[in-house]
Amino acid sequence: MDALRVFLVDDHAMFRAGVRAELGKRVNVIGEAGTVAAAVAAINTEKPDVVLLDVHMPDGGGRAVLEAVRRVSPDVKFLALSVSDAAEDVIGLIRAGARGYVTKTISPDELADAVRRVAEGDAVFSPRLAGFVLDAFASRSEAPVADPELDQLTNREREVLRLLARGYAYKEIAKELFISIKTVETHVSNVLRKLQMSNRYELSRWAADRRLV
Repeated sequence: MDALRVFLVDDHAMFRAGVRAELGKRVNVIGEAGTVAAAVAAINTEKPDVVLLDVHMPDGGGRAVLEAVRRVSPDVKFLALSVSDAAEDVIGLIRAGARGYVTKTISPDELADAVRRVAEGDAVFSPRLAGFVLDAFASRSEAPVADPELDQLTNREREVLRLLARGYAYKEIAKELFISIKTVETHVSNVLRKLQMSNRYELSRWAADRRLV
């Protein structure tokens, strides 16, 4: 399997160099940019699998990059990588279309894993940030009195879905529920099939809208 193609966007050159040095052992860092205009132009040309995106930059920030790129290259996935853990920053980037949000305290191995998961369609958050997003999406609508879609899930499938929506990895779900990773994968596959969805990101949104978390 070819290495994931990753693009870095951050206005601090030294930080980009550090991330490139660490991630370059694990993924293919195909480019970097320190301004919104340079990032948008390069991303639309290179079409990376995942963009690592800083939130605050002097000329508009990560959201400006994300919104401009999505108009031209909607398949490019974004993972916010920021020093900020403010709720408004997290929610703003996710609502704009980012697949995840992690803080710069993350380890290189964890960051590489987060990039891989985002590329696969997962939603990835640093642990304490997931609650911001789930609360924000849960507040958008009241849970229905009757829910035929939810009713078709078994209790165990609901437990797996709840942990999945909280940002747990398969290994963590298995440990929490005292089941094997293979069993977790089976439950997730069943839930995806029953709800006619294609990835964890959609499931997390669906669970949050119904306040299952």
